[in-house]
Amino acid sequence: MMDDRLDATFASLADPTRRAILARLAQGEATVNELAEPFAMSLPAISRHLKVLERAGLISRGREAQWRPCRLEAAPLKDIANWVDHYRRFWDASFDRMADYLKELQTPKGDQDDRKN
Repeated sequence: MMDDRLDATFASLADPTRRAILARLAQGEATVNELAEPFAMSLPAISRHLKVLERAGLISRGREAQWRPCRLEAAPLKDIANWVDHYRRFWDASFDRMADYLKELQTPKGDQDDRKN
């Protein structure tokens, strides 16, 4: 089940328009018209992007009279952060090894020989 949620979230984030919409919603609620404003695409196209984000649980749409504000839902982003964090130790270790190697390359040859003795 968690894999399905991660798949939907990653798939949603793969599109730059959807990432831009999420960035806008991180500033606060917005209507479809407000979200569509910076893009050179039709309202139906924006609505399709919103449906993808909504199915992934990244946004929700409310209803306040005639106004249907969209809002960011952060839980799926937290799931991604937790998933990525699980692998952090692997890339941290790789960066540490690379830093050690770069230091070794920058150390003059004579200094390396002195340390071995």
